[in-house]
Amino acid sequence: MENVLAVETPSGTLGQHAADDDSVLVARARQGDVHAFEALYRRHGARVHAVCLRLSGDRFVAEECTQEAFVLAWQKLGEFRGESAFGSWLYRIAVNAVMGWFRKQGTRDRYIRPVEEGEWDRIADRPDDIAAGMDLEAAIATLPQGARTVFVLHDVEGHGHEEIATMTGIAVGTSKAQLHRARRLLRERLDR
Repeated sequence: MENVLAVETPSGTLGQHAADDDSVLVARARQGDVHAFEALYRRHGARVHAVCLRLSGDRFVAEECTQEAFVLAWQKLGEFRGESAFGSWLYRIAVNAVMGWFRKQGTRDRYIRPVEEGEWDRIADRPDDIAAGMDLEAAIATLPQGARTVFVLHDVEGHGHEEIATMTGIAVGTSKAQLHRARRLLRERLDR
């Protein structure tokens, strides 16, 4: 259902979509309007959680990082300058939350999730059914952290390399190299 504010003008009522605009909600939230921040959460919560889940490969970590991202966003809302979209700013906080979680846990360099014995062999045994048998999310979860981060942000979420570089603090060239690496590794896994 669309939220529309009705504004009285000399010529009658004019419908505005201002309530749907993040900038209006951010301005209200900055003034302490918890309901405006809740609206931002409802609007962006699922996508932030999805990014955290894909980056971490773990539901528990994703839930923790999603919560941390929104707590940090609330605390730092005054620092949001509006130079980028609120969603982009929030995703950067979420990416940093996941990366920070791995640093805190001492598992930032956890490159490959444990694969069940024979998992790839079972898929290769059924060449006609590779597409149906392959869980792309599981394959993404096996990528090294840097490659997975860039792959998810670029190919899944649709962010450009410049935006990814800003979000993650890496160079644009590094982002491109990590994406190439991720795609190569996924092709290798999918071709097995």
